Amino acid sequence: MLLATALATSIVASSSFSQSSQSSQSATNGAGKSSVTAAPPRPDPNFLSRRAMMYYQGAWGVDSFRVKWAESGELVRFSWRVVDPDKAAVLNDKKAEPTLIDPQAGVSLVVPAVSNVGKMRQASTPEAGKSYWMAFSNVGRRVKRGDRVSVVIGKFRAEGLAVE
Repeated sequence: MLLATALATSIVASSSFSQSSQSSQSATNGAGKSSVTAAPPRPDPNFLSRRAMMYYQGAWGVDSFRVKWAESGELVRFSWRVVDPDKAAVLNDKKAEPTLIDPQAGVSLVVPAVSNVGKMRQASTPEAGKSYWMAFSNVGRRVKRGDRVSVVIGKFRAEGLAVE
């Protein structure tokens, strides 16, 4: 009899413990839904210091630089946002030959010219608040994600941009 009472007590205690742990899990998971922990936010690879941002905005009239792999790595796309159209005109100048320099890979990429289309870049008159881009040919995929590159357009130079 004593053995039966001990066994019954352990079964009741075990089932009530199981139910309380399930209810606490469902309360934390939002009514029984499984929760997937979100990855922590990734730092912006092209984060510029406040001083650098002020320099590019004041001297060149641009900000928000991005360098991204495109077309499975065959192209590298550089984009920026115009703050001051007069100062940013240098970046959209058709006469200036842009280059993307990757010291790790030891290459200097150029903007390719496509037949019937022309150069793969925007060369219109810049407008404040709009974003512009150009694409560099990355034949052989020498420039890799994570590389730090420099973009040179005439006298303009942006250094240390990470390829996303």
